[in-house]
Amino acid sequence: MKGMAKLIRRCVGILSVSTFLILALNVCLFVAISMRQTANVGPWTTAKETAQELRKEEDGYVLSRKMEMELASEHAWAIYIDNETLKVKWHTKELPQTVPMSYTASEIAQLTRGYIDGYPTYTGGTEDGLMVLGYPKDRYWKHMTPSWDYDFIKNVPGTFLFVLGINIAAISLIYLVTNTKFLKSITPIAQAIEKLPSGEAIEISQRGLLAGLAAKINQTAQILQAQQRELRRREMARANWISGVSHDIRTPLSMVMGYAGQLAVNPLLSELERERADIICQQSIKIKNLINDLNLASKLEYHMQPFCEEAVSLCAIVRQSAADFINSDPEGNYKIELEIADNPEVYRVRGDKRLLARAIYNLLDNSRTHNPQGCCIQIDIQKEAEACIITVEDDGVGISEDKLNKLRHTSHYMMDDTGIEEPRHGLGLLIVQQIAAVHNGTVFFDCGKYGGFKVQIKIPL
Repeated sequence: MKGMAKLIRRCVGILSVSTFLILALNVCLFVAISMRQTANVGPWTTAKETAQELRKEEDGYVLSRKMEMELASEHAWAIYIDNETLKVKWHTKELPQTVPMSYTASEIAQLTRGYIDGYPTYTGGTEDGLMVLGYPKDRYWKHMTPSWDYDFIKNVPGTFLFVLGINIAAISLIYLVTNTKFLKSITPIAQAIEKLPSGEAIEISQRGLLAGLAAKINQTAQILQAQQRELRRREMARANWISGVSHDIRTPLSMVMGYAGQLAVNPLLSELERERADIICQQSIKIKNLINDLNLASKLEYHMQPFCEEAVSLCAIVRQSAADFINSDPEGNYKIELEIADNPEVYRVRGDKRLLARAIYNLLDNSRTHNPQGCCIQIDIQKEAEACIITVEDDGVGISEDKLNKLRHTSHYMMDDTGIEEPRHGLGLLIVQQIAAVHNGTVFFDCGKYGGFKVQIKIPL
């Protein structure tokens, strides 16, 4: 429902912003149009300027050339009424014939407020008379009785806000009424989309404005559920197959190892035959370890491996794993250097002691697999923030950049190496990653500073 609430807030926000922008745009357009319609700030100003530009000379009154051209461009005419005689003493050439040449005080009051014979008139006074400017009949409309109550003027801001509020409320009401049906249709769809990742059963009513979309979501949910059922079935079949094969191989493999071990120490056989029997024993042990690794990887992948969580010391686990590895190397081809920066007691985490020991041993065995001629392996334990970092690094043949990228980005251990006889960085490292993931940790692969292979396991405290 968080998505639905966000959608409603977004719609309301768009409505509010749109309303504000429309009102602001209307105000701007009104101001722009008003300024265009009242060029030169209006006819009243033009009348005053005309009165100022009229000069009295010996042979009469003369209007400036500039003002004559302006009046001509507006198709306006002008008369000048004397204060004493109330008669027209001067007028422009384009004066209509119906315009009177003498006036009474009442007629002057009327033309100041309104019209002369239908022509809208505007006045500008001088010391000696009154300048009257007339425009075409269809040019201006004059309000004859303008009067405004001071209380009304004082309350204009409040009235404006009140009317604006009513308009916004009306727009919002119209918006909500027209979109209620749409919101009712989209609510179950939004809820269904939120449930899709969880794999829950979804069945939306296929009615309303979004019936087609609801049908597609129902269809998608059915397909996803079918795929999940098939995936679970395949995963269980794969896990059961691996478990069954591992169980079935153990018995004949034990027999092979037993008989090969007897042949390897039989004094009646030749040296070459005993060596071949010993090779069979060694390869059988590798097959046994591979089967155990495969079974463990499958259990970890499907969360079937028991997880015994307890407070464990990483230093003790690393020392025990290193000791077991040294015991399996009677020739002494692999030297292990262990570095612990602080007190061993600070490297205590919550985890499964057996799984963590398996991860460390797998890293040591990985170095042995890829460096049969021998190498030096360095193990370092450090504490960083809220985690402990175990670093296992060798000075062996190392790993190419291409294979390193594959190792970092290949989710399964079956990597496509070049050459079938070349050893793989694979199942053992996959188990290390799985064990780290069970402990909410991470694994990072890199090239070592001595040219070998480097692995870091980060386990949170």
